[in-house]
Amino acid sequence: MALNVQTFKTRTLTAAVFVVVMLTGLFWNHWSFLILFSIIHFGCWREYLKLIEKIRNVSFHIYFKLGLMVLGFGLLLWFCGPEYMIGKRVLKNDISLPVAEAGFVLMCIGIFLKRNIRLASFGAALPGLLYISLSWGLMIDLQHKYFISENTSGDQAFPGWYRIVIPCAIIFSIWINDTMAYIVGSMIGKTPLSKISPKKTVEGTSGGIILAVAVAALIAWLSHFDVKIFMIIAAIASVAGTLGDLLESKLKRMAGVKDSGQIMPGHGGFLDRFDSLLLAVPAVWLYVYFFLDKI
Repeated sequence: MALNVQTFKTRTLTAAVFVVVMLTGLFWNHWSFLILFSIIHFGCWREYLKLIEKIRNVSFHIYFKLGLMVLGFGLLLWFCGPEYMIGKRVLKNDISLPVAEAGFVLMCIGIFLKRNIRLASFGAALPGLLYISLSWGLMIDLQHKYFISENTSGDQAFPGWYRIVIPCAIIFSIWINDTMAYIVGSMIGKTPLSKISPKKTVEGTSGGIILAVAVAALIAWLSHFDVKIFMIIAAIASVAGTLGDLLESKLKRMAGVKDSGQIMPGHGGFLDRFDSLLLAVPAVWLYVYFFLDKI
């Protein structure tokens, strides 16, 4: 697979704009973090439901689609930490359940407003609650769980930016893996990785994972974090992210479309851009939950 210089330039330019938006949401404050992933949540849901409609050859009622999105958003809000408050109301305790209930009611109305009720088709859309809403909810959960390195005393005296250490580790690992896999695969890739995505090669995938782990180790070492932990996070994110990319490619193939949407030239839609994270986040969350110290 030869390197397409023009395609690479387009992807690089639009990726730069994308990175600015992402970094602003990640680093500004906890509310910008929530707003960023709320927008991504609804964008992914919109495209996911379009894919399901094409795959199942159905047209969902707008109330059903809005209801599922709102129900999923209620699930996402349940993972918000105590710092997310509106007045005296905590999003997790006081708002997430009413939002989810409203979404459930709207979803049911949408089902029964359809003349021909095909429950199997409606059921095919429900996995999005796990695929999309739970994944972004777990990202919010990781955002308010501080990382404790071997050099900290556990007294919670951490800089404010520590709240995004693990989310950033996941995102940067995915970015590095995707970029390096594309470059390595373009240069030396010969062996197809899967029939689902013919352009992916074993060489490119392996190179992307190895380089993502290497860069994560370097950044961790320079930042005085536990190098081993960040290498593990990078490896998990890269492997799970590759599987997430293949999963979304399978959905697109079943739907008969090239891209899930169009938000940026050369990068497709929300699902095209965040498919890797949708599986990488739960995978890293499991590692953090079971193997890392938490406050």
